[in-house]
Amino acid sequence: MKFVVSSSDFLAHLQTIGRVINSKNTIPILDSFLFTLDEDVLTVRASDGETTLETSLRVADSEGSGLFAIPAKMLLDPIRELPEQPLVFEINDTNLEVFIFFQNGRYNLIGQSGETYPQAPALGENNLSLNMEVDALLSGVTKTLFATADDELRPVMNGIFFDIEQDCLTFVASDSHKLVRYKNYSIKSAVKSSFILPKKPANMLKNILPKEDGNVAVQFDDRNAYFTFSTYRMICRLIEGRFPNYNAVIPQSSPFKLIVDRQGLIAALRRVSHFSNQASNLIKLQISEGQIVISAQDIDFSTAAEEKIMCQYGDKAINIGFKSSFLIEILNNINSTDVCLELTDSSRAGVLTPLEQEADENLLMLLMPMMLND
Repeated sequence: MKFVVSSSDFLAHLQTIGRVINSKNTIPILDSFLFTLDEDVLTVRASDGETTLETSLRVADSEGSGLFAIPAKMLLDPIRELPEQPLVFEINDTNLEVFIFFQNGRYNLIGQSGETYPQAPALGENNLSLNMEVDALLSGVTKTLFATADDELRPVMNGIFFDIEQDCLTFVASDSHKLVRYKNYSIKSAVKSSFILPKKPANMLKNILPKEDGNVAVQFDDRNAYFTFSTYRMICRLIEGRFPNYNAVIPQSSPFKLIVDRQGLIAALRRVSHFSNQASNLIKLQISEGQIVISAQDIDFSTAAEEKIMCQYGDKAINIGFKSSFLIEILNNINSTDVCLELTDSSRAGVLTPLEQEADENLLMLLMPMMLND
């Protein structure tokens, strides 16, 4: 076999799919990229056994066809150091010896047979399909991924829940402390269904989607999902189980509502949180007419801080405590100048939403409070 490929284009594709490869694999060949040459199309696959990424690129001066595997690290490290130039691959079909010729030299290594590389799972006959724009999927994954859990006892919380309805697609993630519900009304479906996408493939999507445009075709059954883009395809094992009823924990109405500048609140929280207890990160919000007093203290080190910011609020005074890192993280994932904070009392969850929702979108973030000592 023989083909010629651009070094920078080749490297970009390898780096994108190479993120899925684990540092330690139980199956040795999963340390490698699988290459399939078919006329002038080179398909490259990487996998960790549960998530598989594939990409295709056009090559020049191709001869022969077949498949072979090359260890990912052995290939990536030297090519990363090369400037942009054509790379000529020559593969001996008999012993899979690989020569890579470039402007000032060559690399020589031994490949592996691709016949032992694990096959991607096939979808069942009951599979469903869904189409959406790349930006819509990227927005849903980006806005919810940070709220996923790392809970060995409840694996269903360790991913993004895709709740598919006829009029919208709802992305949900929660770690029991915070919850994000993002509805996109531009995504329609003929049938109602759902699945839970694990955190690792969700991170893969977050990395791939900015490189793509157009539409994404999603096919899934009870166990696996296929995400197909223009130049990449991801196949992943889904999390099996029932996601909790997220609507049950979202307050239907909250009597207290304030509006505050998002960046101003983030800046104040960051400054004050330096003086909070490092174990709890507890900050206290004292909300009264037209203002929020943000305070924190660490009794062990006799440190404390207090800062006042202005807000739009006209109801009775209310005090509530939050974990500062969680509140800052939520505010950083809301794209609006002002945010609304809706409260019921100091023991119930606070609901944060952008003051102005984007077209065809509805974003809601919920944060559980922390107990105040006073």
